[in-house]
Amino acid sequence: MNAFQRKFLGRLSLNDGLLNVNPGSEPPASERSAESILSLDQVHCQFHKQKVVSDVSLDIKPGEVVCLLGPSGCGKTTLLRIAAGLQEPTQGRVVLGGDLVASPGRIHRPPERRNVGLAFQESALFPHLTILENVCFGIQSLPKPERRAKATHLLERLGMAGHAQAYPHTLSGGQQQRVALARALAPSPRVMLLDEPFSSLDARLRDQIRDDTLHVLKEMETATLLVTHDPEEAMFMADRIVLMREGKVVQTGSPADLYCRPVDPFVVNFFGQVNVYSARVHNGEVATPVGHLKAEGVSEGREVKVMIRPEAVRVTPLNKGGHDEKNSHVVMSRLLGPSSLVHICAHGWEDQEMHLHARVPGVFLPPEGQAVALSLDLSQVFIFEQ
Repeated sequence: MNAFQRKFLGRLSLNDGLLNVNPGSEPPASERSAESILSLDQVHCQFHKQKVVSDVSLDIKPGEVVCLLGPSGCGKTTLLRIAAGLQEPTQGRVVLGGDLVASPGRIHRPPERRNVGLAFQESALFPHLTILENVCFGIQSLPKPERRAKATHLLERLGMAGHAQAYPHTLSGGQQQRVALARALAPSPRVMLLDEPFSSLDARLRDQIRDDTLHVLKEMETATLLVTHDPEEAMFMADRIVLMREGKVVQTGSPADLYCRPVDPFVVNFFGQVNVYSARVHNGEVATPVGHLKAEGVSEGREVKVMIRPEAVRVTPLNKGGHDEKNSHVVMSRLLGPSSLVHICAHGWEDQEMHLHARVPGVFLPPEGQAVALSLDLSQVFIFEQ
């Protein structure tokens, strides 16, 4: 258990609850936002004069899953800590359920009074309690039969009901993580905050637990803020993604928005491997080894970066044998399971040449030197001014 977890769990246990304690009554409906359950408004945070978060605003509606995505050190976890009440913002406001809970110099409501759930990368279960007792810990206000019934239901939904009387040390890491999620969800928090809870699991188990967790969150209509550095996880889990870089938001939108309509080369690169080609605009077009592309909105003569996703490259073998320097040809092919990756030397007009990767569904393994014709799915081709 790290210092972050000890601090959070220690403060909450003083109030005889876990991850969801609010001793006061709920505010009247007129004071709660009908649109957003959690709002971060122009939030800034700095440590020792170094800005970690700069002017970030986001809203989460009831039942919505929002992912904070970005590389390590971009400010994701700091924002989650600010939402939880573990970190005070330097500037800006945090509004939870219509209540102002953080504003520098005015108010800072501690985590035990925010009615939020928090799950960590490590499960942080209580070793002296059974699995059922761990899940019941945060709902002491309910009568014992109701506590047990609610905890048992969540354990069933997460595939752990058969381990209710076991102790944490007897479970695998993946099983412990399921129990930690059930424990955090048991008090029906207004907002669920997940700090990379699946990153320590192996790939197959991670996929299953992510799927189970998403179904439970949607079933309970829990507003969720998830921190991750894994773009595939963000696309699987999120209704909206907030992509960050160096403490700032680069782009916010649905997974389809960020993948198909990126606003910056950083966005394209972050979602996977990409083929890059540099050229200049001539007569409103860019000449590449894979064809001429329209450069709408770019001034004549400007240098641009052409970014082509591997799945945008369509490969057709030609009825030509052997290696021909004037034709595009296969350098090597590799089977990746559900898809094949083909390395291609692409040749265009005026001796243009480019090494590119094509990702093709299924088994597609043309031999080395195979001549090919190339075309593009233009929806996965992006042009940015240098």
